[in-house]
Amino acid sequence: MPKMKTKSSAKKRFTVTGTGKLKRKHAFKNHILTKKTTKQKRRLTHDAIVDKSNVKRIKKMLAI
Repeated sequence: MPKMKTKSSAKKRFTVTGTGKLKRKHAFKNHILTKKTTKQKRRLTHDAIVDKSNVKRIKKMLAI
């Protein structure tokens, strides 16, 4: 059985923390920023942890 390849799209979007959790960026921070409030843009800047319902699927994509 050959090794499983990592999905390139997942590799670019997720990072694994030291404790094994998955870190992701928030969406809606790329363009059309003029109509969004400063507060909203500031909150979208920070990273988030992937929800536990999606962890198994993403770890499979990352071949962990």
